[in-house]
Amino acid sequence: MIQLENVSVRYGDTVALHPVSLTIPDGQFVVLLGPSGAGKSTFLRCFNLMSRFDSGELRVSGFAGNWSGKNLQRLRRRTGMIFQQHQLIGRRTVLQNVMMGRLGYHSVLRSLFPLSVQEQELGLQSLRRVGLFEKALCRVDELSGGQQQRVGIARVLTQQPRTILADEPVASLDPATAEKVMDLIHSICREDGMTAVVSLHQVDLARKYADRVVGMSAGRIVFDGMPAGLTSSKIDELYRNRPDGSQTARSGRLVNFPVPLAS
Repeated sequence: MIQLENVSVRYGDTVALHPVSLTIPDGQFVVLLGPSGAGKSTFLRCFNLMSRFDSGELRVSGFAGNWSGKNLQRLRRRTGMIFQQHQLIGRRTVLQNVMMGRLGYHSVLRSLFPLSVQEQELGLQSLRRVGLFEKALCRVDELSGGQQQRVGIARVLTQQPRTILADEPVASLDPATAEKVMDLIHSICREDGMTAVVSLHQVDLARKYADRVVGMSAGRIVFDGMPAGLTSSKIDELYRNRPDGSQTARSGRLVNFPVPLAS
């Protein structure tokens, strides 16, 4: 179980996230839904402490004590991250990028040497799961955007996390490819019993894949419920006023350290 209690984040004089609280049971597939600038990415990065809190607490089952040193390392090791822009090294092979999912398990010195046969087999197995085994020795920059995102998913699988965080994982993809990538993320989480928190713009994808939708606007949670609860009026409320003052389409398709104690 993951619990965030009264978590807030500021960037200088700007409040990116007002005090918000959320509890996520193990194995739940949660979608953070809302327009650009709603605070989804900032909130998502609170789950692995990539965003520094100004107030509030993070609690994760299986942890006790301060979020520092080995506890922080363990949290990030068991929390896989999928990025919008993939965060891959284009000149490296697909397999080399996938094996970076193991770096959190080794010291800097050990990571300079080849990883074990068992770990490389895990990387190849991860590539099989995402349908890219035959691309293992290709350069990443030779792949399509959808294939690169699948490499990012394979990298997370090689990390063997308990939770997946995905920050707008399909925002740069066409609708058909976006659905395939979401199918893959969703099926992997179901098969492996992993918790997922995925930020999205697309209402239709949230309705299709989420067990639970958390709607965000201007750094606040304005909706928390089942996808069926996303009525037209709720969607209007969620998307009516963006932080930049503009309007956005409601169809769901793309348009345009002190951290407290854990228990």
